[in-house]
Parts: sequence; structure tokens; C-alpha cells
Amino acid sequence: MADPDPRIVDALRAAGCVFAEEEAALLEAEARTLGDLRDMVERRVAGEPLEQIVGWAEFCGLRVVVSPGVFVPRRRTEALVDLAVAIIVDLDKPVVVDLCCGTGAIGVAIASREPSTELHAADLDPAAVACARRNVTMGQVHEGDLYDALPRDLLGRVDVLAVNAPYVPTDEIALMPTDARDHEHRVALDGGADGLALHRRVAAGAAAWLRPGGTLLIETSRPQAEGTAAACAAAGLAAGVVVREMSTLVRAISAGSGSSGTMAR
Repeated sequence: MADPDPRIVDALRAAGCVFAEEEAALLEAEARTLGDLRDMVERRVAGEPLEQIVGWAEFCGLRVVVSPGVFVPRRRTEALVDLAVAIIVDLDKPVVVDLCCGTGAIGVAIASREPSTELHAADLDPAAVACARRNVTMGQVHEGDLYDALPRDLLGRVDVLAVNAPYVPTDEIALMPTDARDHEHRVALDGGADGLALHRRVAAGAAAWLRPGGTLLIETSRPQAEGTAAACAAAGLAAGVVVREMSTLVRAISAGSGSSGTMAR
């Protein structure tokens, strides 16, 4: 493969792209014409996420469609998928819900490893729902506010509730990198005053949807992890913090698992 055009590399590097060579090569590969390439480079230099420009992101070895404005799946979230798969691997036809699904990447990745999974994904943002429906080919995508979006026949049946809900405190959104701050819908970023508003709501409603011993997995940040775990414990779930390199997760198990309150980390 030929080296990317050094002029494109220089333009991307000047714009702050850390992996300028790799991004230039990808843009050249995805562009259909020179005009397309020029437009794509200009968009990237202006700060638009690479994944929204090319229309896809790699996640857990899969190519996931990414539409403009929709939250781009991050590599750190792959740890949530790994943990979810470890939980359901020995279950017959596990039921998994990808809540606040964005592109649906989490659910799709889980189901790709465990094809017997009954997958449901849900999001409040119509753009995210439309995007997820392009990715979730073996499952259902629902539109609505958290649990309001889900079919009632899932009550008490969910084995894993996988959640990457917004957890950025409102006042800190202005400090985020421009590609996220300016090009991902605010509803996918804003977690309220302390970043935990959605986590509290997710925790409060989880027990009704989980089967006895079912698991809630929430991606969070290290500073907020104890608060997320406390919200889960207050809702009657056995909660603990799981740290996996780049990611911080809270794992919370519903009543009937043989434990309550808090769990080992």
C-alpha cells in the first residue's frame, strides 16, 4: 500500500490528529473521488470525528455504522462487552438489553459472540435509533426514555443489562475534545450536574427488568465509580467496581444471586 499523501498527513497533524498517517491512509481508502477526499480532509481538520466522516467505526473487530451526531463507540467500552459475554457464555438463549445504545455497538458485539442471544437495544435519540437499526440485524431496536422504550414482556427476564449512559457532568462538557463536544448529540454526553443523573435512574429501575441473579453493567469514570456503585446498592443490587485498563465499570447483581449490598471487586 502506498504511503498517504504527505500534504494530507501534515494538514491532519497540524489540526492535532495524533495518528495523522493512519487517518490519512483511511480517508484516502474511503474516498471515491478527489473531491470526496478533499471534503473529508476538510471535515476532519475542522474537528469532525473520523468515524462520522467515513461512516463506520471498528469495535470489537466489527465494522459498526456511525451516523452524523451519533455517539461514536470507544475502544474502552470493549471491556464491557467482554464482561457481558463472560456472564452469558453458559446460558441458553440469554436475554441482553443494550440501553442508551447509540449505534447499538455493544449489543451487536455481544450477540456476535453469542449468537443465541435475544438482543434488545434502546435509545432516546431518534438519530441513534435509526443508526442502531442499521447495525442490529439480529435483534430489536426500540425508541424511548430508558426503560419506557422496552417491551413489557422483558420484565424480570433480562440476563445482562449493558449500559453506556451519559456520565459527563454538565459543566465539564465544555472541556471535552471538540470532536465529541461539537459533533455528538448532547443527549449522548450530558450526565447532569454530577454526571450521575442517568446512572441513578438506570439503577433505580434495573431490578424490575433483571431476572433473579441478572447483572447490570454500567460504564462510568473512575471519579464517579463509587457514586454509581452507591446508586446501585441503594436500589438493592449487589454492586462493585471493575477496572479494566482504560475502562471503569460498575457490575451490579439483582437479588437472588446469593449476595446483597456490595460485592467483591
